[in-house]
Amino acid sequence: MRPERPLPPPPPSQQTEEAAAGAPGMDAPTKLPDPVPSPILRHSSANSMRRSRSLRSLMADSPSVTFATNNLRSGSKAESTASSLESFRFHRDRSASGTPAGLGRVSTRRSASERASSQRDLHDEDARFVYINDAERTNAPPAGLPDNSIHTTKYTVLTFLPRNLYEQFHRVAYLYFLVLVALNMVPQLGVLSPAASVLPLAFVLGVTAVKDAYEDWRRHRSDKNENNRTASVLVGGVFVPKCWKEVQAGEVLRVVANETLPCDMVLLSTSDPTGVAYVQTINLDGESNLKTRYAKQETMPTPAEALAGVIKCERPNRNIYGFLATVDLDGRRAVSLGPSNIVLRGCEIKNTAWAIGVAVYTGRDTKVMLNSSGAPSKRSRLETHMNREVIMLAVVLFLLCAIVSLLAGIWLGHHSDELGVIPFFGKRDFSDKDDPDATYNWYGMGAEVAFTFMKSVITFQVMIPIALYISMEIVRVGQAFFMVQDKHMFDDKRQAKFQCRALNINEDLGQIKYVFSDKTGTLTENRMEFRCASVHGADFSDTAGSGGADDGHSVIGEDGVVLRPKTAVKTDPKLVALLKDGAGANADRARDFFLTLATCNTIVPIAVDDAAAAAAADPDPAAVTARLLEYQGESPDEQALVYAAAAYGYTLVERTSGHITVDVFGSRQRYDVLGLHEFDSDRKRMSVIIGCPDKSVKLFVKGADSSMFGVIDKTVNSDVVQSTEKHLHSYSSLGLRTLVIGMRELSQEEFQEWQMAYEKASTALLGRGNQLRNVAANIETNLHLLGATGIDDKLQDGVPEAIEKLREAGIKVWVLTGDKQETAISIGYSCKLLTRDMTQIVINSRSRDSCRKSLEDAIAMVNKYQSFSTDPQLRVPLALIIDGNSLVYIFDTDWEEKLFEIAIACDVVLCCRVAPLQKAGIVDLIKKRTSDMTLAIGDGANDVSMIQMADVGIGISGQEGRQAVMASDFAMGQFRFLVPLLLVHGHWNYQRMAYMILYNFYRNATFVFVLFWYVLYTGFTLTTAITEWSSVLYSVIYTAVPTIVVAILDKDLSRRTLLKYPQLYGPGQREENYNLRLFIFIMIDSVWQSLACFFIPYLAYRKSVIDGSSLGDLWTLSVVILVNIHLAMDVIRWNWITHVAIWGSIAATWICVVIIDSIPIMPGFWAIYKVMGTGLFWALLLVVTVVGMIPHFAAKAFSEYFIPSDIQIAREMKSQDFHDVTRPEVQMSTVSRA
Repeated sequence: MRPERPLPPPPPSQQTEEAAAGAPGMDAPTKLPDPVPSPILRHSSANSMRRSRSLRSLMADSPSVTFATNNLRSGSKAESTASSLESFRFHRDRSASGTPAGLGRVSTRRSASERASSQRDLHDEDARFVYINDAERTNAPPAGLPDNSIHTTKYTVLTFLPRNLYEQFHRVAYLYFLVLVALNMVPQLGVLSPAASVLPLAFVLGVTAVKDAYEDWRRHRSDKNENNRTASVLVGGVFVPKCWKEVQAGEVLRVVANETLPCDMVLLSTSDPTGVAYVQTINLDGESNLKTRYAKQETMPTPAEALAGVIKCERPNRNIYGFLATVDLDGRRAVSLGPSNIVLRGCEIKNTAWAIGVAVYTGRDTKVMLNSSGAPSKRSRLETHMNREVIMLAVVLFLLCAIVSLLAGIWLGHHSDELGVIPFFGKRDFSDKDDPDATYNWYGMGAEVAFTFMKSVITFQVMIPIALYISMEIVRVGQAFFMVQDKHMFDDKRQAKFQCRALNINEDLGQIKYVFSDKTGTLTENRMEFRCASVHGADFSDTAGSGGADDGHSVIGEDGVVLRPKTAVKTDPKLVALLKDGAGANADRARDFFLTLATCNTIVPIAVDDAAAAAAADPDPAAVTARLLEYQGESPDEQALVYAAAAYGYTLVERTSGHITVDVFGSRQRYDVLGLHEFDSDRKRMSVIIGCPDKSVKLFVKGADSSMFGVIDKTVNSDVVQSTEKHLHSYSSLGLRTLVIGMRELSQEEFQEWQMAYEKASTALLGRGNQLRNVAANIETNLHLLGATGIDDKLQDGVPEAIEKLREAGIKVWVLTGDKQETAISIGYSCKLLTRDMTQIVINSRSRDSCRKSLEDAIAMVNKYQSFSTDPQLRVPLALIIDGNSLVYIFDTDWEEKLFEIAIACDVVLCCRVAPLQKAGIVDLIKKRTSDMTLAIGDGANDVSMIQMADVGIGISGQEGRQAVMASDFAMGQFRFLVPLLLVHGHWNYQRMAYMILYNFYRNATFVFVLFWYVLYTGFTLTTAITEWSSVLYSVIYTAVPTIVVAILDKDLSRRTLLKYPQLYGPGQREENYNLRLFIFIMIDSVWQSLACFFIPYLAYRKSVIDGSSLGDLWTLSVVILVNIHLAMDVIRWNWITHVAIWGSIAATWICVVIIDSIPIMPGFWAIYKVMGTGLFWALLLVVTVVGMIPHFAAKAFSEYFIPSDIQIAREMKSQDFHDVTRPEVQMSTVSRA
């Protein structure tokens, strides 16, 4: 946990949205003397985290919500957005405890949505009614509730063909070719046979349809397996097996340990007497830590078969962290239900023998199904730019068709008197003897010109390469395969491979200019380690001499079992001595300090077997059994603090529904939990009311310094307060996460006064939320300062080196975090984001006017430094550090342009205390105002908006679940993997895809120009010497495979070279491999090669008696050989697959031409055999190839020798390096900040 400054509160409408995030139901008793017992375990960190993440998970759906930053108690993220206040619930202490008479044990938990529910009713028209044990009534019309079967498939047998075609024809290019097929079916425009005209489009559609069908079949198979799983359902008073798909809302189910829940159900009872059930939601949100759910005490005593009542709940929605409902049992008082009372489909029951519940949401209405949508679709930059060239090709196609139709009109005008007898036209119809002016298939001069234009479009249609689209899909799949299989991006710790979740933006990885990174869990491990403490004004941070194996690390259980905390913590010997043997005020404060760490939390201790620990505790393994004590909780901060308390002798060994047990230096002490105030983003504190063994009642509080010092009694021990503040600043400067600890002892009157105030607030009909907030705040006042803690969130391996590599590659790295400014700056230095020679521009405003002035001053400073350093080598590096409060003022005004002007002038931008939507706003700031590619990387649900806003989103599969991964385009385990992903695979993907697109344009244009030249010599009649089947197969078989193979396997530079010289990433950022200049050059090259292909054979045979089909075969073979030689000349890394693809395509073309000419019904029957037997044929193929390649060879030689690019220079330097090295791309180093 760490201190934080609050953001301005959201408007009431937004508060209402935040309030809807979750609603744990806590029914308050009607009178104090007879409360209903309620388990404390229901108020676990899991519940708090659910509330804190509920708005984060929905922020993309509620863009108007303003989030507060930093989840104080959550180690998962600083940017928690929950707004939750605590409610309190009373019951008598029915156990033997030391609680003073008259003090009831109170468990407290209340979320934002429950507070909101006190101000809004769940109206009948907005509710679903579920009758317990009465599925027939629940599902009776007009309810129309779905069954529990799931269907993730997109198609059925009947809908596959129409729906799949509808989706595919969303591509405009497909519609273009469909129109051409339709035109070719018109008798007057029949240039190609129907089969030949349909084949290219049908091939592309068919390949895509087969792929979609296979993917949908796999989904169908998975759905079938899921739906046929069995669950235990109450039928006729007995639990019987029943398929999941047959479960209905209203039915009562029984789930046993380690079993998966088939639907969303409200808990009615569990094997625990207090109604507690532990669940694991890893299948839902990826989080492996256990969470607590509980059954209401009102439903626990009644047997399941005798239970009756109605649940009035909200309609199905996507909020997995919220639930609003009431249950009415046989006309009794309605009992409220919240997120703590419902378990969702896909969760697993753990550490609980059984749980019984009633199904409320089934099938497609379950929350996991409502959240099953994938990440938004993105288009790559290359594909977007490709549209520009496609439009230009369409213009060229139009010009060619216009030229042909214009010349055809002129030719028809000059030969109008001869059209009646010219065989091709046959204008005169001699069969009609009665009418001397009768015509045969003649529609007039204008119509013939129009027909010629449309025939030209059909003939030249391959100018726009339809095969390019399917080729790009195949290439992306191949590239993704090699990225996933890359061992350099394999996370050994989690045994996780790189994931490629979006196949359509692989090439964008080679053009990134800005990287927006989260800090906690992304740059750091999100694994907290207790480093130091300030106790009653004294600093205890000398842990260098501690081995972490003192007596405080293990305790002996009641049954002789040795319990050793799973994680060892280094201790300060002076502090250990003070706790053991010290006397006086300092020792008492120190003991209260660690008692707070051990009790003010929601950690659940779980003992697991550990034979090694047993052997270490006793040489005789049979004498004693040793076990590890593992602390389960969602917050790594809380886990670190509890492990630290155990290391100093205060070991939490047991937590039950109403008390906790702490082993204090070998002596077990029981503490009754009388009240528990969860952390919320308003108070930024957590507190617990404890009944101590000496019958005293104490309030322990921990929280952020920004909130704690406002409730600390500074008149007492002011020197301690000053010393603690000094230590806090020192800890923050070291990059540690800080936390302030306080306490005060409550008198019986104070406790009873608070108890009564809570009862009044919890039963209020109006304004219940505000009243509960006041009650929670009133008890946390006049605290005595105990001290502060410093927790280290260690950097991941290789982060400093990775950031340095990215900056050398010209990539600007911005860090967006919810940490306080000092912590963020320290981390910035540790990971080499900030350097000592940088000039820092800090914007940390608390008002609109001061923010405006800070922006103006920053602009003046930027202009000043820019004017001083005109030489880029001597330029002073700048770093912008800005906080979330300032961003609120900036985004609410028209000052975004000023911020943009400052930010782009800086080398580094560090945003502190930012909310999730502010992260997305920063990304959008760059996207809207520049053409640079952006990448966002994060690991938590609060990073989802940023990930989806950026051009490329990467999720880190870390400690905070899989929300970021599920919303990302790519996923990986470590930040350092960003280096090989961008500098190696990104460079390769961009270079290959750019070349493939340009090559496809060149390849098809060359063929079309050959057809065009021939049309000029046929009276503009659109007849062609090249067979229609060769025209169709040209883009599909003759030339398609080589370009796909090269685009997947070719490497312009080796991995080692790309990592050694990060500057080689620059060509992708500057779009050197794909731009308008290169497009114009390859089009000129295609014109030249088409001239060589056409006119050299034409001139050689112009006076011979060779037929058109023989000449067409020669043109076909020469074009195919020429474009493949062109490709071979550009291949850099040869392998046997490349050889087979290129030379095999030429051979395949030859075979196809021979087969086509061997078919008697084809127009060119036996033509190839006649011409291939002459020496002139082979000589012409050689001459065409040489003459056609002269310009390309000359340009390539000139550029490489006289104006070489960085890539060419690096290739020359490392020409002997053909193999990748096995050492890691980013060298590991341990960075210590303490």
